[in-house]
Amino acid sequence: MKKLVLVLLAMLVSICIYAQSSTLRKKHLNQTNQIAIEGYDPVAYFTQRRAVKGVKTISHTALGITYYFSSQENKKLFIRNRSKYEPQYGGWCASAMSSNGQKVKVDPTNFKIIDSKLYLFCDTSYKNSLSGWKKDEKAVILKGDKNWNNQYK
Repeated sequence: MKKLVLVLLAMLVSICIYAQSSTLRKKHLNQTNQIAIEGYDPVAYFTQRRAVKGVKTISHTALGITYYFSSQENKKLFIRNRSKYEPQYGGWCASAMSSNGQKVKVDPTNFKIIDSKLYLFCDTSYKNSLSGWKKDEKAVILKGDKNWNNQYK
């Protein structure tokens, strides 16, 4: 009986942690209707070095957020190592996060991979935030990491 109570308690704690994690992810990740990266395949940025739209029929949901993939192989890679492929700063504009810590929507086709990490940027008709980012990447990444960790993690 004690073992059953312990197992049930452990399951309850796990459910609570999952629900809390899922709620935080939905609150802090750049997503629309719980779809990340506007439906772009997070693995394709690394394997094809370009932004590729995923398809709804090849998807995976991780802690309440759904990702679309362009192939079953990309989906498998993501499931094996989600943290490797998810964009930094919850998918918000890396430039805005490093400059003022704000969550700014991105253009998923405007990206850069630095030290095996995916950074997304906004791209409006008047400014491409990736161009300013390139001046001192290491310093802006440190500032962006600090802003993200202090405010959103």
